[in-house]
Amino acid sequence: MSEPIRSEILNTGNEQIKSARIVINASAEKIFAILANPNRHKEIDGSSTIQENISGPDKLILGSKFGMKMHLGVDYRILNTVVEYKENSLIGWRHVGRWIWRYELVNLSPQMTQVTETFDASRAPLISKAWLSLRKAYPFTQRAVAKTLVQLKSICEG
Repeated sequence: MSEPIRSEILNTGNEQIKSARIVINASAEKIFAILANPNRHKEIDGSSTIQENISGPDKLILGSKFGMKMHLGVDYRILNTVVEYKENSLIGWRHVGRWIWRYELVNLSPQMTQVTETFDASRAPLISKAWLSLRKAYPFTQRAVAKTLVQLKSICEG
């Protein structure tokens, strides 16, 4: 029996930044194509909060906006904007709470890529940080980031 796939949880030294990384046996281009397609985000969502993509392009670029139907206790909709972008190596988006979901890809070989996902609330407004603390969102988010990377690996290698 093989061991379960796990991502490595990174200690960022900042409670408001949760990060994990994993090595995926796939090209950065293949992985980035999934991350840059909001229609595929539900497949990799380790938080199980994404219900469906409801608006936006099939391929995200800097400045792209995309809407998601979400569920976390209650149903809601959120509009995200891509705020960080470098083809095949970096993509990050945020919504009204102004925390960022960031993916960084590093080629280790033509068919092996290190992917780091980071949830970064360090530059969010105080009200957003207070809401995250009140909801005890940071431990949940750390697990979700780690699970997302495992699901991304499974899809890319499957």
